[in-house]
Amino acid sequence: MFRKYLLPLLALLGAAFALKTVVAGAAPAPIAPPVAAPAIPPFERFVAGAGLVEASSENVAIGAPSGGLVVAVDVAVGDEVAAGAPLFRLDARSLAAELAVREAALATSEARLERLLQLPRAEDVAPLAARVAEAASALADASDESARWESVGDPRAVAPELLARKRFAAETARTRLAAAEAELARAQAGAWAPDLAIARAEVAAASAERDAVAVEIERLTVRAPVAGTVLQVKVRAGEYAPAGALAQPLLLMGSLATRHVRVDIDENDAWRVRATARAHGHLRGRRELETPLAFVRFEPYVVPKRSLTGDANERVDTRVLQVIYRVEKGDLPLFVGQQLDVFVEETGDAAAGGGR
Repeated sequence: MFRKYLLPLLALLGAAFALKTVVAGAAPAPIAPPVAAPAIPPFERFVAGAGLVEASSENVAIGAPSGGLVVAVDVAVGDEVAAGAPLFRLDARSLAAELAVREAALATSEARLERLLQLPRAEDVAPLAARVAEAASALADASDESARWESVGDPRAVAPELLARKRFAAETARTRLAAAEAELARAQAGAWAPDLAIARAEVAAASAERDAVAVEIERLTVRAPVAGTVLQVKVRAGEYAPAGALAQPLLLMGSLATRHVRVDIDENDAWRVRATARAHGHLRGRRELETPLAFVRFEPYVVPKRSLTGDANERVDTRVLQVIYRVEKGDLPLFVGQQLDVFVEETGDAAAGGGR
């Protein structure tokens, strides 16, 4: 009797449990409440977009002019810096040694030019002047002797060959005097103009080479291109800083005197947005924190969408119009890189297809 009733009862209980399990599994799962309540559009007709807070100067990614070892980082996150302030420095020891060589070459060129400019030297002119006086005395002596022999009245008393030698001796003395005078004149004239031009060109070339090395040393001190706030520092002393565009910039900065919001508007809705339309931004996750936005400009080039939500139905080939707005309420706790839900009012002219 026990087996006769127990086994069918167990079978019925198992069937009931299976039926309950099937029914429970077929019931739709309850929709999970959102982590944060979505923002409520303040306009009856609107265009929605995703906004990203950025510096009014745009976020400036700072890189290194050339790869090198970082020897010092002069700023920290949150520092206010002026335009031209040093941010970090690369190792410049090899260039400093080259600069010393270039400065020595410049000093040599300048000394060579100064030597030419100081010509003539009194020490060089005095011996040449004495040589001219000696040549003049020799000419006077030779001319006098030749004249005495020429004055002999009887031609038979003087051999013609002797008279010719005396004449030639006087002419040779005259030529030597002319040569001595020419040497003295050349010394007194100073440096030759083409020599001065070459020396000045050598000084200019040496100075340019020195300045080129100095510029390279200066470039190794990376300076702030604009006045602003340091937003990120991803480089440390002792690290190697690569050159070029990096996925993670070495340093990020921007002007936070005012904050801008870069809003992505789907290309299908771009025609509905007008510069004169009102716009509001709501802090993502805290919809009660909202601020009016002031139009700044349209980015004229429509770009591929970069901010993806991960929704299975989301298009990834969408292009977006980027609209820049200025945050009007300065007391709203906004940080660069924070997301806003932005609603732009659709005006009547937009609905009618009017121009921007």
